[in-house]
Amino acid sequence: MPDLMPADLASWHALEAVVASAMAAYGYGELRTPLIERTTLFERSIGEGTDIVEKEMYTFEDRKGGRLSLRPEGTAGVVRAVLENGLVQPGAVARLFYRGQMFRYERPQLGRQRQFHQVGAEAFGMAGPVIETELVLLSARILRELGLLDAVQLEINTLGTAEDRQGWRAALVAHFDAHRDQLDEDSLRRLERNPLRILDSKNPALQSLIETAPPLDDSLCVASREHFDTLRDLLAANGIDAQVNPRLVRGLDYYSHTVFEWTTDRLGAQSAVCAGGRYDKLVDELGGKPMPAVGWGMGLERVVALMAALELAPAARTPDAFLIASDEVPAAVALGIGERLRADRPQLSVVHNVAGGSLKSQFKKADKSGASVALVVGTEELAADEITLKPLHGGEQRRVATAELADAVDALLATLRDAP
Repeated sequence: MPDLMPADLASWHALEAVVASAMAAYGYGELRTPLIERTTLFERSIGEGTDIVEKEMYTFEDRKGGRLSLRPEGTAGVVRAVLENGLVQPGAVARLFYRGQMFRYERPQLGRQRQFHQVGAEAFGMAGPVIETELVLLSARILRELGLLDAVQLEINTLGTAEDRQGWRAALVAHFDAHRDQLDEDSLRRLERNPLRILDSKNPALQSLIETAPPLDDSLCVASREHFDTLRDLLAANGIDAQVNPRLVRGLDYYSHTVFEWTTDRLGAQSAVCAGGRYDKLVDELGGKPMPAVGWGMGLERVVALMAALELAPAARTPDAFLIASDEVPAAVALGIGERLRADRPQLSVVHNVAGGSLKSQFKKADKSGASVALVVGTEELAADEITLKPLHGGEQRRVATAELADAVDALLATLRDAP
């Protein structure tokens, strides 16, 4: 559960700004849910036989013996909040997004930590592949604006309906049961409870056995095939190259019909940067009236790591100006100069050296800060109601009237930006 230092957060801020802009462009309103929920919420939604519930949740008892868990993912809490607050009534629709910390107890590695951050988009009340396409396009827009789209590949699959999966489940059980001696402990347990999850195994020794497992395609009904074919056509018509991965099942029990992942080969084993799908039965399962729903989650740590791998991480912001005052200048005067400049130019970063010291030592601090220009107020400047502007990385200094400071700083910074 790492700390994020100011120098680390430039990429995070850039990512969060792109996400907020994209969500607004598509009409998704933000929803914030608690970090802690009743454990039964995740057992009912994610599935008691999943690795998340069985191995990875941080679960504890409160003072009255109730079982609580730190949220391991965002969708279940969003659905609970939608139901409890009556956000979606039968026949209505809602587009929502969330962001925040999630928690899973697993071995930390690149792109996977015990406390991690996700942003997710969820759409309620809309059936069919059109809204699924919109959600894929929304995720693609975020990745494109970050410069990452060429480094990822969209993988899609269909899980069909619950009825489709009954026949497939029986075929999978027969296939894997015939090779019990090759299954690891996790797969043997999944064989009894949820054989589809064996397809999600990352054990290299099982990959050849998984590759020869019967595909769901053999069990799909006509309506499920048409749903998936229409999705593929809509994605292609909007410039999205989607690769069908028949082994993509996702790690959560609540999905049906479409599932998808944006994956990359630039981050080693942790290849998924955004994933989701349709979960039409989840609202009903959590006590609401049946309602179609679909969404995705994006791991911010993985997106930030991908930005770094592609050398797209923005540099941490440095101050625009560093305010230096000699010891003879009253603190109230120096503070007032900084306040007026920030009020006149809110976009500027102005750091005031409040520790005092010799002018030489203050200039060293200004250089170390990375500021572009020093604003110097000494006894001469104070008497003349002026301020000295000194470029810290080349250029000539000059004095300007205090009343003209904001315009003068604008002009100097523009000159420094345009300098070869």
